[in-house]
Order: sequence, then C-alpha cells, then structure tokens
Amino acid sequence: MESMNVFAALPEIVLLIGACGLLVIDLFVPDARRNVTYVLALAVMVLTGAMCWAMLSAGLVTYAFNGMYVTDPMANVLKLFAIASVAVMLIYSQSYARDRGLWKGEIFTLTLFALLGILLMISSNNLLAIYLGLELQALSLYTLVALRRDDARSTEAAMKYFVLGALASGFLLYGMSMLYGATGTLDINELADRIGSGHVASRLALVFGTVFIVAGIAFKFGAVPFHMWVPDVYHGAPTPITMLIGSAPKLAIFAVGFRIMVEGLLPISADWQRMLIILAVASLVLGNLAAIAQSNLKRMLAYSTIAQMGFVLLAMLSGVVGGGVAGVINSYSAAMFYVVTYALTTLGTFGIMLLLARQGFEAEEIADLRGLNRRSPWYAFVMLLLMFSLAGVPPTVGFYAKLVVLQALLGDSVHGTMLALAIIAVLFSLVGAFYYLRVVKVMYFDEPPAGAPAPIAATIDMRVTLSVNGILILALGILPQYLLKLCTDAMIRTLGG
Repeated sequence: MESMNVFAALPEIVLLIGACGLLVIDLFVPDARRNVTYVLALAVMVLTGAMCWAMLSAGLVTYAFNGMYVTDPMANVLKLFAIASVAVMLIYSQSYARDRGLWKGEIFTLTLFALLGILLMISSNNLLAIYLGLELQALSLYTLVALRRDDARSTEAAMKYFVLGALASGFLLYGMSMLYGATGTLDINELADRIGSGHVASRLALVFGTVFIVAGIAFKFGAVPFHMWVPDVYHGAPTPITMLIGSAPKLAIFAVGFRIMVEGLLPISADWQRMLIILAVASLVLGNLAAIAQSNLKRMLAYSTIAQMGFVLLAMLSGVVGGGVAGVINSYSAAMFYVVTYALTTLGTFGIMLLLARQGFEAEEIADLRGLNRRSPWYAFVMLLLMFSLAGVPPTVGFYAKLVVLQALLGDSVHGTMLALAIIAVLFSLVGAFYYLRVVKVMYFDEPPAGAPAPIAATIDMRVTLSVNGILILALGILPQYLLKLCTDAMIRTLGG
C-alpha cells in the first residue's frame, strides 16, 4: 500500500480544480452568457468521467493517502453513473432553471461540489473520510434545495432536509465513534481484521455502534422508519434538485453501505442483517401503501423511492447469511444493478416533468399528465416505459432488476426467512403497480387539460437525452446481461474473487 499515491484520486482532484476554477470564471460571465458556465461544467464532468473509465479499464485496486482512499472497479462503475446522472440533470434543467431565475453559477458550482462529495463517499476506505465526503455532499444539497429563495415551500424543504440530515449525520458519526472505541481504528480493512480476530474492547459497544451506522445509512437511503424527510424534500425542492437527490446520492450511499457493512462489519453480519430485514419490509409496506394515496407526482415518486430502496436493502442483506462471504458477490452485484437502473429511471421520470413544466407551471400533479399521448405520443411512450420499469413490468429493465434481487434473495437453497421476504416483495410490487399504471391511464385515456401547449417546446439536447434515456430503459430490459456483467465483474475484482 503506497502512503500517498495521489494519482489514484486524480478524478476527484480534477473535479475539485474544475469546480474551484468554475467558481472564479463565473464571476466574469454575464447572465446572458450563462451557457459558457454550463458547457464548462459539462466539460469538467466529461474529463472526470474519462479518467474514471481509464481506471476501470485498468481494473486495479489502488489505495492512496495511507489507505484512507481506495479506487477499485466497483467505485469506478458507480462514479461513472454518478457523473452521468449529474450531467443529465443539468441538461434536463435548462429551460426550468432559466424560467425561474436559477440558471446562475451557483447551480453549477454547488452541483459539482455535491458530485465531489459523492465521489469521495464512493472511494473512502476510512470512516472519517466517509463522513467528510458525506458532509460535502449534504451541505451542497441543502443549499441547492433552498436555491429558490423567494419560494416558501423550497425554504421549508431545505430547513427540514438540513435538520433531519444533520440528525442522520449525527447517527453515523456517533456510530463511527463507537466502532473506534470498540476496535481502536477508523480504517475499514483494519476494522474487519480486528473484529474477525476478536481484538475488540467491547462487543456491546461494537453492536451498539453498528445500530447507529445502519440507522444513518437507512436515513440517507430514505428507508422506513427514517423516511420522514423524503416526501417533503421531494415535493418542496426545485424539480431538477429533486432529480439530483433521487439519483446520484443513492449510488454513493450504496457504496458506503458496502464499504462499512461488507468490507468492515462482515464478521458480525448476523447482527446487522436482522436490522436490514426490518428496514426493508417496513419500506416496502409503507412506501407502496402511502404512494397509492398521492395525487402529487413528486410525492408519489418520493414514496416510490422508499419502496424501491426496500428492494436494494433486500439484496444487501441476502448474501451474508451466517457471516460468510458466500453469496456476497451475487447479492451486491444485484443491489448495484438495481440502484444503477433505478437512478436511470428516476432521471427519465423527472425529465418528463421538466419537459412539461413552463414558466408559472410546475407540472408536478398526476393530473398534469392528462392526454399526454395526444400532445406528444413519443414522450408519452417514454413515460410509459419509465412507469413500467418502476412497476417491474417486462420487458423494461425494472423487471429484470427486481428479478435478480429475488434470485439473490432465494439463492441456491430456499431458506424460510428469505422465501417469506421474496413473497412480501412480490406482493407489494403488485400493490405498487397500481399507482404506476394510474399514471399511464391518465396519459392515454384522459382528455388534455385546457391551455396545455402542443407541441411541447424543449431544447434539442434535452429531447435527444430524454429519448436516449427512455430507449435505454427498454434496451437494458431486453439485453440486461451487459450491465449486469459490468456490475458482477466489478464486484468480483473489488472483492478479489
């Protein structure tokens, strides 16, 4: 292990320099030429993504900064999708942000700093480094949620997000301090070695710290009972920021969960597995049932997120029965596949909302989609694919994502608890199909609202990106093996299998 090896963190260093440079350059860019900042922000992300791709192609596991940072295939795959998610968010948000006075340097620089925090979280191999990345991401997102200073709803959402997010950060920090007190180390690899060899000062402190760690991770996922921030923040935040919160940060918190629970706390997996079972079942039940009652599309998608994260947690708990490593690659590659495809679906869903929004009109009620097929058959079809994917209807990628999670859950031999969890997951997926198909019914069978513009106006890059987004949801459902192989190979090489 090299002591510094800063080249392992080159994507993050380039992103940091780019974000700081953009902050200075934007001071000299007038509002009329804000597209210069936009193009520069995209260029910084493309360069960062190219470096991540080069590292992924090399396929090496490299440590840096005295082992506090690791770049491995899993990290590089997640980073690529996180960068793509943030870039797509900026492309989708152009018209919306301009109409509402948000198309300023702040949205670009804060988004880049949030992305930097996400990349740091994905590659952190030390509890303190994870916390620093988490805070960088969280503080940027709190500010982005409150970007519409003249909107009381956005300000209220930002306050709730800040207070409850600080609580979640406190959970994680307290849990980390308990783990440090029990093992005497903040390094994740060393943590696993000491727990595995029994060099623990207090078993009670170890389990107690694990409870707080799992609670903090569940809070960031939006899992029940730590979900209370999700509906209000999704509803109150500007739609592009809601899109951002619902996509890239999920990839980062999945990586954090993998680093801490699998690479660090696998020897006591029997303890945290039970916690994940409760969180997963509660999320599936409450998320799907509460979403049925929603008429606001953003709140419906918020409760949908809670239910979808239940599936991710099911995959994360399924491969660690008995505390061994058997099944970890299967279950965590399934979870990784699920969270990546969910992020792609979320981007497209909120992209349709931004496509329909115009000055003075948010397009965030389900009723606002009425008659979309008559106004724009292609984008109605794209939204249909997205809803089918969230519901798990073949041949979309959401169906295959749910299938691989259920396969990981059941494994080679049918275990009673896992079989019960699989049945619960399937039953509540059927419940969830109701509110997704309701959106399809509104688009295809209801009359368009009075005064709805036809055709729908949008920039060419948004139209192309949104179309590609929708086609990917279908293509990855028909040919899922390529993305699944990418996730599986990344997990195998990361774990040294």
